[in-house]
Amino acid sequence: VQLQASGGGLVQAGGSLRLSCAASGSIDSFSAMGWYRQAPGKQRELVASISRGGIINYVDSVKGRFTISRDNAKNTVYLQMNSLKPEDTAVYYCNAKPHWTGATMTSRDYWGQGTLVTVSS
Repeated sequence: VQLQASGGGLVQAGGSLRLSCAASGSIDSFSAMGWYRQAPGKQRELVASISRGGIINYVDSVKGRFTISRDNAKNTVYLQMNSLKPEDTAVYYCNAKPHWTGATMTSRDYWGQGTLVTVSS
């Protein structure tokens, strides 16, 4: 399965962006789909995840601002990002987990190519 992420860009603080992750195969075959991000000089962190059963988790810093969703018919996962802050600036990576491992990244994970989100102050 290949993951194709899109939707990043430059936005002013307070603005919105919607990221999309289109999979070449069925996303329902994965235990969970999610978005990680990596800011310069920082470790990659799990931003949001949604399980096959619809259980959703967010990192505390984005709760109330970001919304993850999935469209199984389109094999696509979305990340709606509102009220963006400069600290949200990062490369965002789409992730697919064959087995749920929480925020832990494993060699079995599938990754998209990353899309850059830049939030100006």
